[in-house]
Amino acid sequence: MLLIASEITIIMKHYLIFLCLFWGFILTQNSACQSRPPVNVVKTGLDILLEQNFEQFTGKRVGIICNHTACDKTGRHIVDLFHDSGKCQVTAIFGPEHGFRGLHADGRTILDETDPKTGAMIYSLYGKTKQPTTEMLENVDVLIYDIQDVGARFYTYITTMSLAMESAAKHGIPFFVIDRPNPIRGDLTEGPVLDMNFQSFVGPHPIPIRYGLTIGELAGWINGEVLSKDGIAADLTVIKIEGWKRSFWYDQTDLPWISPSPNMTTLETAIVYPGFCLLEGTNLSEGRGTDAPFLKFGAPWIDSRQYANALNALRLTGIRFKPINFTPVSIPNVAYKPKYENQLCGGVEIQITNRDELKSIVAMLIILEKTRDMYPEKFTIRSSLNRLYGSDKLGTTLSAGTTSVNTLTDNWQKDLDNFSNVSGKYYLYQ
Repeated sequence: MLLIASEITIIMKHYLIFLCLFWGFILTQNSACQSRPPVNVVKTGLDILLEQNFEQFTGKRVGIICNHTACDKTGRHIVDLFHDSGKCQVTAIFGPEHGFRGLHADGRTILDETDPKTGAMIYSLYGKTKQPTTEMLENVDVLIYDIQDVGARFYTYITTMSLAMESAAKHGIPFFVIDRPNPIRGDLTEGPVLDMNFQSFVGPHPIPIRYGLTIGELAGWINGEVLSKDGIAADLTVIKIEGWKRSFWYDQTDLPWISPSPNMTTLETAIVYPGFCLLEGTNLSEGRGTDAPFLKFGAPWIDSRQYANALNALRLTGIRFKPINFTPVSIPNVAYKPKYENQLCGGVEIQITNRDELKSIVAMLIILEKTRDMYPEKFTIRSSLNRLYGSDKLGTTLSAGTTSVNTLTDNWQKDLDNFSNVSGKYYLYQ
């Protein structure tokens, strides 16, 4: 009997272990399913054009403003698709910042060249010439724009689109925008509306930093709210997305992520970018020259553990900070002489805990304020902060130290509401 009881005890122990492992597996699977966003079938404007066999461009001489992101779902590039269609002739190609192939680090000079496949001249619209000239458009009947955007005002592709659309309008050339999703949702706005006294290439129009529109919707807004006031009317056509909703994050679509620029390597980077790009206007490293730009930041004079504890104590919604040390280095075609090149920096790595609740611009303002208070002799701001923020209010507040940055965020909502009321007229999706 003792032997039998002992065997029963062992069996029961194994059974209980099995149950624990089984339920642990079930809970893990449920948790994974809950954290994994649902994937929806989405077709970009380029996928739609391909289905239509480019019929509306038959016999046209086509100019295309694009970069490496202008691909269909299978990875075929727009220039190749138009050229191989046999419907039209690609006569000019225009590249934005980072170039036609997206291989140039930010701010680097890009030279014109000839495309070996189509024979078309590739013109750079980043440098001395920022919009198509009369000579560039001489053999163009239709001008097409197709570049993946990230939904932030200071991402220079939207300025390139605006200037190109203006040029097309002045030359009587129809302008087509091949629409793509806003990767950080189309139903959320955040940040100050640009003060036009601080208009620049990284701040072309009075829109919030996070403007909540697709590139096609933004083109409609620019045409109706900016160009029209100057007596200009572009002949604008947007080739719409199918299957996309405003509440979608990019990973809720079945579209592959193609880094829109060398330092925009992940969706997580795009999520924090509207706020954390403001680091470029300070003497903190924004993580360029590392494996996670904008998801890491710091400086040689920062104690990483102390800094992470201080930032976590702020209890910022949707985000946590892990202490790290990193050394920025030059990376060919990605980071050219980044801040604190080859210097060991203390800092933090961002961990997004709730992207739906995260307000990256609000978070960054509070972070900059805390950094100023922790390192008053070291932390400084640069003149570029005004251009990025869209006014001198943030710089003045941080420099004076007499007013909380909360006063800035409190004043956003009225302008955001006004912008949303107007921009809603140009919505193409629900």
